[in-house]
Amino acid sequence: MAKKKGNRLQIILECTEHKASGLPGTSRYYTQKNRKNTPGRMEIKKYNPILKRYTIHKETK
Repeated sequence: MAKKKGNRLQIILECTEHKASGLPGTSRYYTQKNRKNTPGRMEIKKYNPILKRYTIHKETK
C-alpha cells in the first residue's frame, strides 16, 4: 500500500521590501501551510526587525 503525502508543507516567507532596498541581511520566517487550503503562494504582513515596520513577506521556493 502506497503511503499518502501529508497536506502540511514547511515554507519560507521572505520580505519583498528588504530585498529591493539593498540593505544587508534578510528578514525570513519559517512556517507551515496546508497545501489543500492554500495551493498558491502565500503573502502575509509580518514584522521586519531591520526596517522596524510591518512589510509584505512572500513565500519562496
